[in-house]
Amino acid sequence: MRKLFVPLALLLSVSAMAQQNKDAVKFSQTITASDLKAKLSVLAGPEMEGRETATAGQRKAAAYIENHFKQLGLLPGTPQGYQQQYPVFIDSLSKVAFAVNSNRFNFGENFSISASTLTDTLAKFNEIVLVGYGITDSLYDDYKDLDVKGKCILIAEGEPKSDDGTYIISGTKRPSRASSPFSKIANAKKHGAALVLFYQTTFRKTTNRKGNMYTAARAGGGANTVVIDSTVAETIIAGLPKDLNEMIKSGHSLSTTFKATIDVEVKKEVLKLQSSNVVAILPGTDKKEEYVFLTGHYDHLGIQNGQIYYGADDDGSGTTSVLQMAQAFAAAKAAGKGPRRSIVFMTVSGEEKGLLGSEYYTSHPTVDLKKVSVDLNTDMVGRIDPTYKGDSTNYVFVIGEDKLSSDLIKVSDSINKSYMHMELDRRYNDPKDPNRFYYRSDHFNFAKNGVPVIFYFNGTHADYHKPTDTVDKINFDLMEKRVKLVFYTAWEMANRDAMMVRDIPLN
Repeated sequence: MRKLFVPLALLLSVSAMAQQNKDAVKFSQTITASDLKAKLSVLAGPEMEGRETATAGQRKAAAYIENHFKQLGLLPGTPQGYQQQYPVFIDSLSKVAFAVNSNRFNFGENFSISASTLTDTLAKFNEIVLVGYGITDSLYDDYKDLDVKGKCILIAEGEPKSDDGTYIISGTKRPSRASSPFSKIANAKKHGAALVLFYQTTFRKTTNRKGNMYTAARAGGGANTVVIDSTVAETIIAGLPKDLNEMIKSGHSLSTTFKATIDVEVKKEVLKLQSSNVVAILPGTDKKEEYVFLTGHYDHLGIQNGQIYYGADDDGSGTTSVLQMAQAFAAAKAAGKGPRRSIVFMTVSGEEKGLLGSEYYTSHPTVDLKKVSVDLNTDMVGRIDPTYKGDSTNYVFVIGEDKLSSDLIKVSDSINKSYMHMELDRRYNDPKDPNRFYYRSDHFNFAKNGVPVIFYFNGTHADYHKPTDTVDKINFDLMEKRVKLVFYTAWEMANRDAMMVRDIPLN
């Protein structure tokens, strides 16, 4: 009898979950293509100036979102109100000068320096150590038998190849992680270099003197890095008997020290700004001390070279989704059909700067993250991926369902089968996926803290991170389907008896 009871109970549970909830269907009808378009037209309109973090445009967007939450009667999500303010720091070059053998070069034209990690420096070097590609690996070591501590070194982009065209370190035609500039600079610091000259055969000109944003004051340390073009490189190696590119390709066997005078002066100032996450709560009933999060980031890239980066899809679409679902759940609450668990609607800033807003929130949460059943994150849900091979009018990429909780895929599939019948594409769950989308949106900061997550995504397109990501490109009918899928999933997770289990270790 007991052996029969367990499968029967599971069958009844799955059957119950697979049945449509009439209340959920009723209030999902408040999610319409026309309403989504109206809200997104404001968020991705010219008056929002591209919503770059810590700018007037971002503050306008935050005020719009806050006002929407207030009108719905949602409660403030932080002790200070609807906006969780957090500090943003930016390093900016206040002075920069660079010369080789008394030849001065122009910042942005012949060389560049990142303000993010530099230390104020006034230094002169009379010799340079050529360190090939600047890579240290068990199969290959440019630093073999070299002492670079306290010295100026010259390294190049790329990594060594075998005669058959494959990379020595990876053994394939795909570069290894050791070839990334970050890995090389970190390796140079590890070996004690005082100044790194990073030679790029195709120099990327720039006028940017600002570094990346970050949320905690920090100090630079280790080796400053000057990225140089071929003009600077030729000045450095003038008189050498061998071609520089050939020496670099030969690796450490031709690494050498040679005479050249390098003068460098850099100073930075640290700008302290403010940004905010906009957070609101719809209190639950008997399980109000447990939570379901609905998130999206409302920041984008602002104005660059006089052009507004509207960010209609990225992530005006996800922000609009959160606003529209808040409206649907608030209507259900007003009709006496509110959720059992509390729902937190949160739009964050700083995503484009490195997931800063969600990182700050999960480090300074306003609710107990152990009581958060799931975070459903929408980031780009308004467009069609031109490479998609299935029904392009009825799909969404779902990412993260196979991680942290064995409940996620079961619930997700059941909800989709019962309500929407969409193509749920899980290709980006593959840990070998080179895009690494799982790590690139705000859900990941929840996942790092043990919260089960699902990330809803339409894939990339030709307008990704371009000024042409505009409202007129959005497929609102498809967006409506996707938002309804998230809404139904949130409804189920906010009303089911148990929270999502946490039974899969974080990878």
